[in-house]
Amino acid sequence: MSDWCQSKFAHPKAQAVLKYVKKKHLIKDLIADQILFVGEDRKLLTKGERKRKKNVSDIFAVVGSQEDSFIRWDVDVPGELETTVWNDKTLWDSWIQYYFTTKKKAPLCYVKGENSFLSLQHPKYIRVKGDGAKLISSNDTSGFTFRGRFLSAEQACGVGYEISQKAHNALIWLISRQGKVFFVKGDGGRKEPGLTIVAWATSGKPLPKVTDDSLSILGFDDLPEDEPLIVSTAQDVANRFKNRMLGYASELGNTDNIIVMGMDSASKGRLAITYFREDLTASDFLQRIENWHKTCEWIHEYRYKDIQDKATGKIVRLYQAFMGAPAPINIAEAAYGNNVDDKLKKSTVERLLPCIIDGQQIPRDIVDSAVCRACNQAGMERWEWNKTLSIACAVYKKFNEKEDYSMALEKDRKSRDYLYGRLLAAADCLERFALVTSEKKRDTNAARLMQRFADRPCSTWKTIELSLVPYKARLGGRSKKFLDAIGETMTLFDPPEDFTSDKPLSGEFLLGYHCQREDLKPKKNEPQSIEDDNLTQE
Repeated sequence: MSDWCQSKFAHPKAQAVLKYVKKKHLIKDLIADQILFVGEDRKLLTKGERKRKKNVSDIFAVVGSQEDSFIRWDVDVPGELETTVWNDKTLWDSWIQYYFTTKKKAPLCYVKGENSFLSLQHPKYIRVKGDGAKLISSNDTSGFTFRGRFLSAEQACGVGYEISQKAHNALIWLISRQGKVFFVKGDGGRKEPGLTIVAWATSGKPLPKVTDDSLSILGFDDLPEDEPLIVSTAQDVANRFKNRMLGYASELGNTDNIIVMGMDSASKGRLAITYFREDLTASDFLQRIENWHKTCEWIHEYRYKDIQDKATGKIVRLYQAFMGAPAPINIAEAAYGNNVDDKLKKSTVERLLPCIIDGQQIPRDIVDSAVCRACNQAGMERWEWNKTLSIACAVYKKFNEKEDYSMALEKDRKSRDYLYGRLLAAADCLERFALVTSEKKRDTNAARLMQRFADRPCSTWKTIELSLVPYKARLGGRSKKFLDAIGETMTLFDPPEDFTSDKPLSGEFLLGYHCQREDLKPKKNEPQSIEDDNLTQE
């Protein structure tokens, strides 16, 4: 710093900071102003000692150790409005000009193809603040990264100082603005950055995030708590999504280049590019995003936002139903559970990325795992199971695109698995309606036996059907629409051997189950019984 301040590129603010630091009163002044704290032995307090002291500042909420603190400077210069040195561009330029004078030679920059001053120290903090992993690193004092092949780091790969700064800072800005960082559990249980995915247009125009679900692309996550997304139905969300994609298409030119990058680190110091696509045009990119959200769409009701009720002041949870594709992170949770290991969750998202960007087939093991968990209704809370069920339906539909499944009940579909799903839904809705009317809260027999039903449908259906007898008698005429659904479904089994077979069901039965359940939900102004046409159920 002394050399800089004595050179012809010296800056008055840097000189002022240097003059103050040379007094060697910095720590003393910080302690006097109660910014840093010391104990009776005049040593800086540790975090553990801080808990036993009163009236201590919240510096430990920012840093783990007082020795890790950084000092920023404000320098008042007459006639200048900018006092913060870290925002003063003239000071930046002063340092850059001085720094280049310290370089004696200009080797070849592999990026520009010209002789340039090379960077020996490349930036970190790429994914988030505090992230120590680097994309380019050549510290070889102990790790022997290049020794045996090259005599120096410059021989391995030379990247110019200016190029390195511009490229790294542009990437940092892109990730903070439109990237997605997935965190994993590190040492001591702390969350550390893991897989990072970012997409951008070379023209700088906005893009939808590839890791978002349909509702997030509409901006649901960014809305203030007191301003929820106002939509009437899940179909309304689907229509707004289509309009949003048309908006992106109108802003982007068809030939604009789109780049998608995925990064991950195997250690704290090394960051690698694990996925990279740069041959996409804007039209191709948007078409593939829209195709993913169209072919993997289903009706979901698990997204919510906590808002404050203006009348009561209490925090209430607003659930927003939407029709679209689930986010990759939600697919991972549906397949392996909400408490799945972060590394497995991260790897699942990484495996789903080519399915979204390249149109590849969704991995079968992910689909099978989601379907298997959706069958185990008794092992989950109601909200978690509903989330798992809708996502399992979405990925199964995506895996079997050629079947062209509809999200509405297909009364003309006669496949065995689909029909058995309809039967189970009708029985479940009938018993649940009977329990609600008698104000009892417990799982239905259909819910408890769902896993067994998937393995042995015919024999299990006999058990479920017999358990419905007392509920039919209790409901009387109010059970008519449920019994009609069961009777109608039974007549569609053709040949009859499809019904009598105890062969395990595929994930298709979940689609029939979900569609039949949605169809049997009470509609507004629908009579609760054939005897009372005026009764309604909201």
